[in-house]
Parts: sequence; C-alpha cells; structure tokens
Amino acid sequence: MESTRRQILQMSFGGAAVLTLPEWRGKERLTGAVEPVGMAPDKPKIRIGVSTYSYWHFERVKYPIEKVIENAAKLGFDGVEILHRQMASEDRGYVNNLKRMAFSLGLDLFFLSIHQNFVSPDPAKRKADIDHTKRCIDLAVQLGCPSIRLNSGRWGTIPNFQDMLDAGGKEAPLPGYTDDDAFKWCIDSIQQCLPHTEAAGVVLALENHWGLTTTVDGLLRIYKGVNSPWLSINLDTGNFVGDPYPQLEQLAPHAMVVQAKTYYGGGHYYTRELDYDRIAGILRKANFKGYVSLEMEGKENADLAVPKSLDLLRKAFA
Repeated sequence: MESTRRQILQMSFGGAAVLTLPEWRGKERLTGAVEPVGMAPDKPKIRIGVSTYSYWHFERVKYPIEKVIENAAKLGFDGVEILHRQMASEDRGYVNNLKRMAFSLGLDLFFLSIHQNFVSPDPAKRKADIDHTKRCIDLAVQLGCPSIRLNSGRWGTIPNFQDMLDAGGKEAPLPGYTDDDAFKWCIDSIQQCLPHTEAAGVVLALENHWGLTTTVDGLLRIYKGVNSPWLSINLDTGNFVGDPYPQLEQLAPHAMVVQAKTYYGGGHYYTRELDYDRIAGILRKANFKGYVSLEMEGKENADLAVPKSLDLLRKAFA
C-alpha cells in the first residue's frame, strides 16, 4: 500500500521524489502524520526594509511618506521604517491611510523611529520626553508597528550636531553633573515607559545614536540596567567611532533591528566604507532574524541611490 501511495504521488508531481518535499508533507495528507520537529531552514530569512529617512535628510520640504511606501513596493522591499519627524501629522485619518497603503501593497510598517532626550537634570523635561515616548508607542500601535526606536539623548554641551560628531560623539557633562547621573536618568526614564509599552505590545529598541550610546559599553550599560524583554537594541551600522566590526559583534546578539547605512554621493555628515558581506556574516553568526532597514544617507538622488543600496544589501544577505 505504501509503495502504491508513493507511486501515485510521484506521478502527480511529474515523477519528482515528493517525499523530499519534505517527506512528511505527503505522509501528512495521506495518513495524518504530524510535522516532525526541526524541519525549519538552517539559515533565517533576513527581511530588508527602507527607512523613509533615505528619501529625506531633514530638508525644508518633507518627502511624503506615501511616496516612500509606493517606491518601496515597486523596488521590492519587504517593509518600511517610518521616521516620526517626517510624518505630515498624527491625525488618525493620515495614520490609518499609511497603514492601509502599506497593507494593500504587501509591505510591513515594522519600525517607528522617534527622537527623545532623557539626559537632563530637569525632571520636568525628562517627564515631557517620557510622555512623548508613550504617545509614540500609541502611535506605533495605530500604525501596526511592533517596535519603536529610542535614543538615550545627550548633554547638548556641543550644540551643533556636526561639531559633536567631529568630537567623536562625546560631550562634557553640564557643570555640577557627571555621566553617571545621565545614565541613571536614562535608565529610570526607560523603565517608566515599560508598563505602557508592555501593555501596548510594542518593543523599545535603543540605538547606538551618539550621546550616552556612542560607545558599546555605554549602550550596554543602559540596556542591561533596564533589564527588560521589552527593551532591545537597534544596531546602526554607521554610528561607530573606530573599527565597527568588533563593536557590531558585541551588539549583534542583542539586536532586533539593524539600520544599514549607505553613502552614495558622499555622506551628509560623514562617509563610511562598510563591508556588508562581513556585516551579514556577523549577523548570521548571531542568529539575527529581524529587519535590516536601509538608511541611505548619501547626497546622491535617492531615486538612484536607494535601488543601488537595495541591490547591495540583497547580495550581502541572500
């Protein structure tokens, strides 16, 4: 009887050895066999998204997020990361339309990238940014985004962002305070957001985005200090001082999202030569399963640079 079943199935699939399809599928249909454990692919599929920031680098006129969603679908991205400051509004109709567009085009809205600053000796200012974070958590729920990007914030003693970058991302504390104070404020502020984010089902992802997170040790100090499954790491490939690869190896096991920088036409702030074949190997070794989100930060027209960037990432992460 088993031979007869096998022959029928082979004839149905053009003579192919259907039991390698895998074998349990044919048996399941005929005998009700249960799928065996351990049949998942060895190598996880890494999805590639695009940040709306790739089309808008804080110029005076905002690049419409609706157009980014259309571009992403045409180019074959898996999803879109939304930069909060790029949104035209937070009105329910506008937000719902972004979600509808993405769904209709087969795209995930997988990440909402927000800005806030927990490095302030003023409790009222920290409270304002805690409230802002909670509001953005609710906004992520409405968009259908499962995660939001967090920054630690910075002292602001070097007001100009480019000057701060030129100083290696490090600033002196405000007079009368230390970096230890700032780490305490940041950890406490994130912990105050945890009940809200857990109730909403939205994961917080702390980025290596200068300030207290300029160094791996600083980022991990906050991450481990908060010590919650609702806080992960958003690993930005371009935001490192010095050799990025050992630092990537330290952070990759904790990352849920990776922002992949490219700099076609030269970077707006700086230019990095990044080996994405090597980066992909580091992430695979860490069993990374999340989204790689393109942040094209070059001066070349995004309509040219984004497709080139996608091709680069596809080859590296294939």
